[in-house]
Amino acid sequence: MKEKKIKKFALGVEYDGSYYHGWQRQKGFPTVQEEIETALSKIANHPVNTVCSGRTDAGVHSVGQVIHFTSTSVRSDFSWTVGVNTYLSKNISVKWVKEVSQSFSARYSAISRSYRYIIYNNRCRSAIFSSKSNHVHKKLNIDKMFVEAQSLLGEHNFSSFRALGCQSNSPRRKITNLNVWRLKNWVIIDITANSFLYHMVRNIVGSLIKISNYTEKNCIKKLLDKKDRNYAGPTAPAQGLYLFFVEYPIYFNLPVLKNDFII
Repeated sequence: MKEKKIKKFALGVEYDGSYYHGWQRQKGFPTVQEEIETALSKIANHPVNTVCSGRTDAGVHSVGQVIHFTSTSVRSDFSWTVGVNTYLSKNISVKWVKEVSQSFSARYSAISRSYRYIIYNNRCRSAIFSSKSNHVHKKLNIDKMFVEAQSLLGEHNFSSFRALGCQSNSPRRKITNLNVWRLKNWVIIDITANSFLYHMVRNIVGSLIKISNYTEKNCIKKLLDKKDRNYAGPTAPAQGLYLFFVEYPIYFNLPVLKNDFII
């Protein structure tokens, strides 16, 4: 009997994290990984295990998560996308599929990861977007936030923005982009790095919100130099955070969808 060939696939996944206890499987809690693996297993007709580009916490969303899995089943791209989506709740959607080489890893092949944090900056809170953004009632000075944020560019020790319980061996990370901009009542913070420490993005955002209207200069630079989490601002709420885009070497030829998502 001919042995079935094992193929590896990458999937692009979007999800509303409001309904899940994060990405990673956890006994007794609904997770994105569990629901996706259950759906993939039904299409593949065998158990499927997935690896993601980055595990998101409870309440965190994604418009650009990338995962990989292997299968011996012969299925069309339609089955791996539309077919899988028929077994998923409305809160998760597979956007694309691509057969990849065995050397590909959704986690270890990634060059960079980009997150977007969305703040609803208005005196009154939004009932519609309460689970999709962080409400900040005070007027934020985005010029101040942008200027301060630039001190985080480059490779640094980010211990001041590293949450307790972080399991990374090193606090050093390299941020290549950090932008703060406004669209009417929305304040958007975009940040790209090679990888992130536990709660690093949310701790940076919380610190930028805290110093938004300070007259003192170089606040974030001083926090960075402290290398002590006790000096930085509070952790921003999870519901404003989105895994936005994961970059891979071009030779993997993964689909790149135009993503103009704001809210």
